Amino acid sequence: MSTRFLSDEQLERLRSFPDIGREELIKYFTLTSREHAFLDAPGRGPEARLGLAVQLCTLPWLGYIPDDLQKVPQAASVRLAGQMAVFPGMLEQYARATTKRPQTRSSPEAGDEVPDVPRGR
Repeated sequence: MSTRFLSDEQLERLRSFPDIGREELIKYFTLTSREHAFLDAPGRGPEARLGLAVQLCTLPWLGYIPDDLQKVPQAASVRLAGQMAVFPGMLEQYARATTKRPQTRSSPEAGDEVPDVPRGR
């Protein structure tokens, strides 16, 4: 028996971004020097850097990260892209690249072997 915790309206709100005001934009979408250092790690392309930046800034703003990063308010993506000297359209490339990856399983399926994990004393 399945019971739903959230209504369709609540689920949609969690999957999308709300509008953002100027004060919130400045407060939550201004990168610190530590965030820049993290984002500029070797091996990260501009699309990965921008996608990660959106996630880093969205989590403290909303308390969660909506499913579709491309729906971030345009002012936020433009602000982050400007701070990082990347094209805002890189976010679309990041979204495409991350949705192509297969999902990992969170629990073993029937027939899968589950290794014995030693327990503490």
